[in-house]
Amino acid sequence: MSDPVFKLVTGNRLHDGKVIYFAGAGIWTPTIAEARLVEERDSAALLAEAQAGPPPHPAVAPTLIETTRDGERVVPVTLRERIRAGGPTITYSGG
Repeated sequence: MSDPVFKLVTGNRLHDGKVIYFAGAGIWTPTIAEARLVEERDSAALLAEAQAGPPPHPAVAPTLIETTRDGERVVPVTLRERIRAGGPTITYSGG
């Protein structure tokens, strides 16, 4: 039996481009573990809630992604989202 798949909303923070996750109640967090997870049937409502309120929104391009749980850890399904959740793979020195 495969692990259940959940959805969460992610985007990039408006003022600095960092990856953030929707925690519910208008709150965005840089920590994936704090993201609000929902089942597929509730994902459209979660995305609508994340996009609610007057602009400017704290997140650019909010989108739904699939995740699973590994114990208490939230693990994105795709490699792209695992990289986004884990941070940059290189250090940028500016220049």
